[in-house]
Order: sequence, then structure tokens, then C-alpha cells
Amino acid sequence: MNNRNDAKQPRNTKQEMKKILYTLLLLNFFFSANAQKINSYAKSVNEWHKARIADLKTPAGWLNLEGLYWLHKGTNSIGKKEGSDCRYNNASFPAELGSFIYEGDSVLWMNSANNTIKVNGVLVNGVKPVKVFYKDEQAITMSWSHYTWTIIKREDKIGVRFRNVEAKTLVHFKGIDRFPIDSIWRVKASMVAPSQNLLMITNVLGQTTATKTAGKLLFTINNKEYSLDVIDEGGPKFFIVFADETAGKTTYGAGRFIDIPKPDALGNTEIDFNLAYNPPCAFTAFATCPLPPPQNRLKLAIPAGEKNYGNH
Repeated sequence: MNNRNDAKQPRNTKQEMKKILYTLLLLNFFFSANAQKINSYAKSVNEWHKARIADLKTPAGWLNLEGLYWLHKGTNSIGKKEGSDCRYNNASFPAELGSFIYEGDSVLWMNSANNTIKVNGVLVNGVKPVKVFYKDEQAITMSWSHYTWTIIKREDKIGVRFRNVEAKTLVHFKGIDRFPIDSIWRVKASMVAPSQNLLMITNVLGQTTATKTAGKLLFTINNKEYSLDVIDEGGPKFFIVFADETAGKTTYGAGRFIDIPKPDALGNTEIDFNLAYNPPCAFTAFATCPLPPPQNRLKLAIPAGEKNYGNH
């Protein structure tokens, strides 16, 4: 009977250590590269948000609005005097600054005696009427002291959007709370052709407008498919008005906005909910925001992007 030698052969410890070190280096490289990718993505979102805040604080941003006056046909006075058609009750504002004359598709401006304003930066003296609005022409900016205003059109309504560039809402603005950035909310999506070319969008005034649609965006979250109808405003990106189950709780009750890259030739794009932002109506009562259509109210909570702001 032969004796068996069951002893194991000696290990090559140097070779084993090399394998372990190589594996650790690979893991370190993987986690380091992944961390850099995550940090780079977070940095891009933060840079986007920084630019968004800067835009809100510009003279044309949404933080300085202090009035929205709908004009009636004929003469509409503006001033702090009681009984003014467009009354702006502020101690630094004239009792009577002038008048808007709404006739046909045009609005004219007329100074009150001894007052002067600027129209697109040019002083207007005297009481001769100056045309400041006609149909869909480019908006004209009027100003007096640190106040500015423009004429806006919403369907059959013509109004005056009034700004105070020293508004308390601007001076005391401290930023917008956001959910933590999480790449899980950066979702691949595909665009399919719309069943019809127009999407019916209702605004906070109750007006419904037929708006050009780019199509329907399809995407999957937690193995469930969702869709959003997309608006084509003619810019470099497409636009979405949506709401989710955080609306009215941690996010603005009337929904949020998001911009998405235009899809490639195969219809592929992405929707990054970390870039979801509040509509102007979250900051001021003097805006006329679009509301999400029923099909864009997601049965899903999306804790990403901007949180609610203020009480509008």
C-alpha cells in the first residue's frame, strides 16, 4: 500500500500579492473614474443652477415684478393716485405719471405734464403720444427712475408688466432650495411623433392656447413606462410643463418646467429631472404661467430639481 502525500504545494506568495495589488488598482481606478464622473456631473448641474439664479436676478428676471395691469379700450392712467387705472401705490412714484391709450391693435403712451419717461432708453418729453405696442412686434421697454414696464399680449388681453428693479423680493432673495443631485433622475428617453401637431395648454388666467408640439417623450423609471408631451418653442431645446406627486408638497403646486435636448435622428434624448425648475408664478403673482396638461401630471414622485419657493 502506497502512502499518499496530501500536503499542499507551497504557494507563490509574490504572484498572489501581485494579483491582489492589480485587482485593488483596477478597483481604485474604477471607483476613482466613477467618482470623477459623478463630481463632473454634479458640477455641471450646479453651474446650470448658478446661471439660472443669475438670470432670475437680472432686470428682465422674475424677482422684480410688482404689477400686472390689464388695459381697457381707451385711456388708462398710471400713478399712485387713488382711482388710477393702473395704480402703483408707492411713495416714490408720481401721483400721475402718464397714460396708456389702447386703440385697435396698438397702445400709445402719453406723458402727464412735467413728466418724462424713457422708451427703449430714449427720453420722451412733452405730451405727444408715442406708439409703444403693435400686435406681435418686439416688446418695447419703458422706464422712469428705477421702474420699468412693457406691454404684453395674452390672447385677447393687453396688459402692462411692471417692474421695480429695487424690489424687496429681489433684494431679499436668498436662492432656491433643491433636492440633492442624483443621477438616477437623469433618464434616457425616446421621442415619438405626436398624434396631432398642436397641444392645448391652459395658463393661470384660464386661457387655452393651441401650442406646437414636438411629440411625446417616452421613458422608464423603476421598470414602469411614463410619457410627457413636449412643446416646440422654436429654440435650441424642447420644453416641458409637468407635475408629479411632489406638487403642492415639496414642489410648486402648479407644476414645474424642464428643458430637454432635441432628439437625435433615431429619436433618442434624455430628460434630467435634476434640472427641473419653478415657473415664474412661483416667484410672483404677476406672471401668466402655463399649466401642465392632464397627460403631463405624472403618477410618480420626483424628488429632484427645484423645491417650492414662496406662497404664490
